[in-house]
Amino acid sequence: MSFHLTVASPDGKLFDGEAEMLTLRAAEGDMAVMAEHVSYITTVKACTAVIHLPTEEEKRFSTSGGLLSVNHNHASVLCGSVKWEESTN
Repeated sequence: MSFHLTVASPDGKLFDGEAEMLTLRAAEGDMAVMAEHVSYITTVKACTAVIHLPTEEEKRFSTSGGLLSVNHNHASVLCGSVKWEESTN
């Protein structure tokens, strides 16, 4: 089961698609977002976030921090900066 995920920075939308899970470091520690996650908003600390795609691939990006919002099976990550890493299976 998947949810819609948007990752954006001042440079614009960097990812806009379906994900099965997002892991990152939030204000209270490491967390994962999955489909049907409860509505939630938190700050994101500097970390390497991982987007787990429905194709079983992963997309990783480093961020300097930002904001995570989850509502109605949609998550948005707004970051000050994003650096993509190599894709892995």
